[in-house]
Amino acid sequence: MISNLLKLNKVSNTLNFSLRNFATKTGNDQVKVNFNRPFKTYLLEKGPENNAVTNKKELIDYFTEMSRMRRIEIVADGLYKKKYIRGFCHLYNGQEAVCAGMEYATTKDDHVITAYRDHTFMMARGATPKEILAELLMKEAGCSKGKGGSMHMFTKNFYGGNGIVGAQVPVGAGIALTQKYNKTGNVCMAYYGDGAANQGQIFEAYNMASLWKLPIIFICENNHYGMGTSTKRAAASQDFYTRGHFVPGLWVDGMNIFSVREAGKFAADFCRKGNGPIVLEMDTYRYVGHSMSDPGTTYRTREEVNEVRASQDPIEYVRHLILTNKLATEDELQSIEDKIREEMDEAADFAINAPLPPNRDLFTKVYVNEVPVRGVEKSLSFKP
Repeated sequence: MISNLLKLNKVSNTLNFSLRNFATKTGNDQVKVNFNRPFKTYLLEKGPENNAVTNKKELIDYFTEMSRMRRIEIVADGLYKKKYIRGFCHLYNGQEAVCAGMEYATTKDDHVITAYRDHTFMMARGATPKEILAELLMKEAGCSKGKGGSMHMFTKNFYGGNGIVGAQVPVGAGIALTQKYNKTGNVCMAYYGDGAANQGQIFEAYNMASLWKLPIIFICENNHYGMGTSTKRAAASQDFYTRGHFVPGLWVDGMNIFSVREAGKFAADFCRKGNGPIVLEMDTYRYVGHSMSDPGTTYRTREEVNEVRASQDPIEYVRHLILTNKLATEDELQSIEDKIREEMDEAADFAINAPLPPNRDLFTKVYVNEVPVRGVEKSLSFKP
């Protein structure tokens, strides 16, 4: 991660240029942010305003939360390369504004379901870095007792990263149906990627959600590349916010936490009023490959990745707002980053040293009741 604005400027001055005149200090510690990538609407009479008001506390909170998200992924990357993490591992670097912005737009009583790029969602929903990293290392202290990894992480009102591409979306519709049936007033956010956006089950979910006017926000995280394939090669239409056909949609700058937050508030309010579903397309970007086995540079250039990092990075955008409005110093922001680094390093050490699940747990949480294994009772056939 680029550690401060001076280092960023050494890479490119594009960020400073693109932000010029798009933020105004309105008094005390309040800042008005104007969006240079405005919303686009589909089947909506009006969308959110293309600006937002923020303050010092929010900016520091947003900077801290997204920096934590970035750091836990950097640590997971290192643990994978050291072979502490086995199997699949999908990182979220670059997309932090989507997860964080939607969390700040909704409540913890609302519900979230996503795919396997989910470590940051777990943390945003209240899980600790220790629980998350321990799960990735298959340790008993993990949030799923070491049995699930990225694809089976769960916490309160969070229904996991799901391994079957797109399958989380109809499940999300079911969660939304529960909210409507029980009259909770809560919404469900179902996240999926541009690669999953062509799955038939997603269109079936659109249909049922529209028929039953379910309180669900369909969120397409369009990071422009599926598993090694550009959206231009995989999707006949890349306007994912219009893909609901009869479902209203909104295109959002997914690299700007304030755009995401305002879109999230708009969408949640839309659903809570009984209008049924809405589709949000978050135009975002992942800096890393699809998974750890993908270098991420065979289907795009390093120059492209570096340009996005230099001109649109969501964390550096917030850092810029804080520094240019003199709400904190570079040293103060560096201190926050240092504490985050310590937190994540401590979590990694904890996960490395935590014990594996006992062998007997191979047979637990598989069936509701104990059943014979190949005709022989487990107690007779298995010796821990």
